[in-house]
Amino acid sequence: MDTDGTHETRPARTGHIPRPAAPPKPSHAPTAGPTLGDWLRVPRSSDGPGVWTYGHVPRAAEEPEVTPTRQLVSGALIALLAGLLLWSLLWNGYLGGFWLWPLYMFTPDSWAGTFPSVVASYVWYGIVVGALVFGFGRLGRWPELLGRLLRSRAVRPPQSAEPAPQAGGEDDPVRWPQLRGAGLSEVADRLEGEAGGGRMNDVDYARIHRAWDSVRVDPSRMRAFADSVRDKGAGACVHPSGDRDLPVRAARHDLLARQVLLGTVEDGVRNPYARRGTSLALDPGVLGTSLLAVGPSGTGKTQRLVRPVVESLALQALAGQAAVVAVGAAGAQLGPDAAYDVVVRIGDPGSVYDLDLYGGATDPDEAATLLAEAFVGDVPGIDVRRAATALAQLLGPFRAAYGRFPAVPELRELLDQVPAAFDALRRELAADGAARHAMLRELDARTRQHGAHGDPGPALADRVALLDRPAFAGFFDTTGQGRPFSLRALEHPIRVRVDLPERGHADASRMLARLLLAQFNAAAAARADRSLFAFLAFDDASHTLTAETVRGVQRLRSAHAGVLLTLRTLDDVPEALRTPLLGAVGCRMAFAGVTTWDGKRFAEAWGTEWVETRDVTHRTVFADQPLTRAIHAFRKLVTGKAVTTDAVTVRQVERERWSASDLAHAVPPGHAVLSLTSVSGERAAPLLVRLAGTA
Repeated sequence: MDTDGTHETRPARTGHIPRPAAPPKPSHAPTAGPTLGDWLRVPRSSDGPGVWTYGHVPRAAEEPEVTPTRQLVSGALIALLAGLLLWSLLWNGYLGGFWLWPLYMFTPDSWAGTFPSVVASYVWYGIVVGALVFGFGRLGRWPELLGRLLRSRAVRPPQSAEPAPQAGGEDDPVRWPQLRGAGLSEVADRLEGEAGGGRMNDVDYARIHRAWDSVRVDPSRMRAFADSVRDKGAGACVHPSGDRDLPVRAARHDLLARQVLLGTVEDGVRNPYARRGTSLALDPGVLGTSLLAVGPSGTGKTQRLVRPVVESLALQALAGQAAVVAVGAAGAQLGPDAAYDVVVRIGDPGSVYDLDLYGGATDPDEAATLLAEAFVGDVPGIDVRRAATALAQLLGPFRAAYGRFPAVPELRELLDQVPAAFDALRRELAADGAARHAMLRELDARTRQHGAHGDPGPALADRVALLDRPAFAGFFDTTGQGRPFSLRALEHPIRVRVDLPERGHADASRMLARLLLAQFNAAAAARADRSLFAFLAFDDASHTLTAETVRGVQRLRSAHAGVLLTLRTLDDVPEALRTPLLGAVGCRMAFAGVTTWDGKRFAEAWGTEWVETRDVTHRTVFADQPLTRAIHAFRKLVTGKAVTTDAVTVRQVERERWSASDLAHAVPPGHAVLSLTSVSGERAAPLLVRLAGTA
């Protein structure tokens, strides 16, 4: 057998070994687990946000009171012995013959000694025995014990609340009943054949289903849809990249419900009974309220949270349902380059794509607002609005003169009031005369304000200088020679990864992260078509948030968009923004190992709940009678403990759902405490989750 697993035959008396022909390249990736048809037919149900709906079986809201098996067995034995004792006493006449009076009253005297008398006697004995068995069986809870023993021997798989559609039935999703109902039986047959032949995967099904939804909204697209399916089958309506799947999947996904499996809710008393042991997943319904995750380095924020979420939204982008932008340091494990349509490596000369510094804006005031938020939004004492005005006084005239915004070196020269740059800009504006008089006034105003008290110009120039470095030469080009990526592309199902040069240029990386967040907030809100779910994921959002971006995050919910922010600690956020940040996001996640200071903030955000407490008080029993005192003394001599009585007090008290100490010390490694809020307003209490991680 050869090393590649193929068998070969060596001919006699020759040194030549013929190699077998290579098998044809498969048309689709091999799949593990259920077939597409079986996967589609599994019922999906949910009883709250974050529930993995694939085959989910809802549980009772409250934990039923379960008697221990040992107690049931002992009670059943005691009841059996008591019943046997009573029957023995009745049968042997120790209690008299009163129990035979009904027999004597309802049988004639002429039956004495006859066969009917014997039959009637045994029938009565059976009635009495049956009554004893029924009474003592109820007393000893025999049916409950018998049922528990039978269930333990024959465990039945849980049944979903919704019946699964039958293969080949009218509601079988593999047969595309919605297409047949619209009169497209030929198209449905083609898709059914593709699924049955193994030429369709879950991305294909979700993508074509999404295309059909758009046809129902706009019936004029029906003919183009039908022609595409007839010609290309499962490859119809494909993503512009031509990809029908990711090169690798590191997590478990359910594209029919648009979910990614995150982990399993711990089966412990800290979690609500209805959620214990259930699988937890994330989907656009909860990610649309944005998610904040805090945990020290090494707790798995990237591999157990960011990577699965980004991967899920990348699959949804291939299905035409989402647009995702992942931002992380160069080398962060956010997936291979082939999993993205655009990879921007800032500071890497080999990067194919560049970053649009102005976010695709054409209005100088809008571009100035975004730049000011990124450049000086984190600088105490500087008014961002004044900084935006100062930038607009330069961007407007420059765009009017040259038809574009300035590149980084040009913007730095203008902020530094370099005479040659200013004179050249003035001459260009003056050449058009009165048409650009307003822009000359803007330029004169910037000249007068330069160097005045409170002028943000020097601070802006210092921040722009962070980008005017040899490492960034050729980046942020505005002359049209490069391939800049703009967040205005969020109206398309695009997959983007931005690698920041954090290792050598930490300050510049943080500034660019602030710029991307500000641009995302603006672009998501300005979309004309919000049918796509837009998402921005930060692998590390330290020193990225400002007051304005936090307010922008809160407004994303209504724009069908969301962000994922991960932090090592809340100390990486200005103190004045920590409480507003926790209030702006709907989903909060605390990983194992957070400090008590961070835990206190989460505890305040999660609030309190009413719980039932039981206080047991032990009181020593003092006997008055000599015999009782002797018995108590003997018992104390044997057990070593005084005779006591227990007083139990049950009351309702208000306590924190998770205290700061519990978050810091009671969360095991590989776990996190997660609360969820859906876009519709449903909430899930903080849950202790065992994270699944990535493969």
